[in-house]
Amino acid sequence: MLLVYSTLGLLDECLGKVVEAIKEADGQLLITAGHGNAEMMVNPEAGGIHTAHTNLPVPLIYVGSKDVEFKEGGKLSDLAPTMLFLSGIDIPAEMSGDVIVK
Repeated sequence: MLLVYSTLGLLDECLGKVVEAIKEADGQLLITAGHGNAEMMVNPEAGGIHTAHTNLPVPLIYVGSKDVEFKEGGKLSDLAPTMLFLSGIDIPAEMSGDVIVK
C-alpha cells in the first residue's frame, strides 16, 4: 500500500508542474479519470489491493482563466465536445456527447 501512496504523491507533484505550465501559458486543462476506484483501494473481501474499476463518479477539474462550472452527471463522450467548446472550435456533428458547461 505504501507504493500506491508514494506513486500518488509523485503523480500529484508532476500534475502540479503541468498545471503551473498551463497557467503560465494562459492555456486550459481538463483533469479527470476514465473510471473510479480511488474510493475503494482495498478489496473488502480478499483484503488485497482492489484493481477493478468502479462505476462511481469521478471529478472533472478545469484549469484556466475562464469562469467554468460543469453540469452534474456527465459522461466520457462529453469530454471532447466540452474541450472543443472551451477552445472556441466547432463541434463536429458526428460527436455524440454534449457540452457540459453550465
